[in-house]
Amino acid sequence: MVSPSQIIERARSEGRRKLLEHEAFMLCELYNMPVASYGLATSEEEAVRIAERIGFPVVLKVVSPDISHKTDVGGVILNVKSPEEVVRSYRLILDNVRSRAPGSRVSGILVQKMASPDLEVIVGSVRDKVFGPVIMFGLGGVFVEVLKDVSFRVTPLTEQDVDDMIREIKGYKVLEGYRGFPPRDIEALKRVILGLAKMVSELDELEEVDLNPIFLYPLEKGALIVDARVILGEK
Repeated sequence: MVSPSQIIERARSEGRRKLLEHEAFMLCELYNMPVASYGLATSEEEAVRIAERIGFPVVLKVVSPDISHKTDVGGVILNVKSPEEVVRSYRLILDNVRSRAPGSRVSGILVQKMASPDLEVIVGSVRDKVFGPVIMFGLGGVFVEVLKDVSFRVTPLTEQDVDDMIREIKGYKVLEGYRGFPPRDIEALKRVILGLAKMVSELDELEEVDLNPIFLYPLEKGALIVDARVILGEK
């Protein structure tokens, strides 16, 4: 397994400030944060092997340092259910990118387990010039986009800090279980927040981290990071 410094230095050596998606997932795993199973394929055959290893259905996504919005260029295909579909989807993504984003560098195709959707939460971090890393937590979807229902804490964080920041959002009742919605695995959520706090505290190079969405499942079913965005600071 590579180290955090190796992941960061590879990006730096290629002139990138944004980690590729699989690099961001690797970083999360190194800090014991749960991510949907994945692998980076550079051939159709490798994509099939990865899909069979992690289990169908899967999602295929283009991995490129030049493409920010993958869906806009046809770079994401969901719910791929067989080896034959993997091959077709792999070829279609490359064709789409060539026609809609000509000249874009392609590092490979990410093959990722298609996670069962559930309650979405967001955990992120920005590095403040005065206070250092600041951690943000909120419920996903309309809660964060419209209601701005989020909480913040400056690192380092204790377990009590994390408990307080989870409880102070207005939508906390949703996490406890409300009107037919089951209680959520808050302990799994706490581990994600503490893992991110540790990561950004130890790695001064990280300027922004956005884990969104994270699916938060019912009690004792855990949490799963589905997408991750990591931006490095100016060197």
